[in-house]
Amino acid sequence: MPAATYFTDDALLRQVHREQAVALAGPRSLLMMAAHPVAFEGFFMSTGDLGDPYARLRRTARVLGVVAWGSKARADAVCRRVRARHAQVRGTLPVAAGRFPVGTPYAADDPELLLWVLASLVDSSLLVYEKYVRRLDDAEREAYWGDYKVVGRLFGLKVTDMPRTYDDFAAYMQRMLASGDLVVTENARELGKEIVLRPPVRLPARPLVELANQITVGLMPADLRAQYRLSWDPLRALAVAGGAEYVKRVLVPLLPERIRVVPGARGVAA
Repeated sequence: MPAATYFTDDALLRQVHREQAVALAGPRSLLMMAAHPVAFEGFFMSTGDLGDPYARLRRTARVLGVVAWGSKARADAVCRRVRARHAQVRGTLPVAAGRFPVGTPYAADDPELLLWVLASLVDSSLLVYEKYVRRLDDAEREAYWGDYKVVGRLFGLKVTDMPRTYDDFAAYMQRMLASGDLVVTENARELGKEIVLRPPVRLPARPLVELANQITVGLMPADLRAQYRLSWDPLRALAVAGGAEYVKRVLVPLLPERIRVVPGARGVAA
């Protein structure tokens, strides 16, 4: 009989995204996405997400949760709606940004833009997981990227649109960071302030906001951090590195499952 879900509990995608700590990757992934001026225009400005950037993250998290833990039928239905929304987003850049002139066309279902969005999620999630939960070996990273290629197909990418192996994916990220394509516009910089300074957390968690901000800023590539004009220094870097080791070695292993694991992975409706 065909499998009822796209992933099983031994899938690396489930193992990584079952951890609540991986939510710390969300703000960084948003900043990475928005650093591509064409993707920024297509996925934030044109969809009304500039005023509430975390709305995009919540929607993406819900879709990924269904894909990771829901039935194939439900995942297919949700992803069809996502692809239909993407197909309606069309436009042109209103201002020049880096090598992209005024009038550069964009479409939310453009494979290059979709790949950058997917890559921002993958890169950020792996970085946070390995810093705050546990180190992965090469085979596990390969398996994780293989799982995400399934997600990419559901979002509308073809196999040929995506890097073939994890090493190819890592090389793609390096090329993108060195390409000059990532240019933080003034509007994206304003979005960055919203993401970093005003994350939507409940009042009891407000003391943790500064910690979350430092993690987000510290994990950004140095060039993009500078483009966003986010301040950083060696002392903060040491503090974040020390905190990551404490969380990974002491805190995460001792947390009860009801706190450590996302509801979907506990068999609770998210």
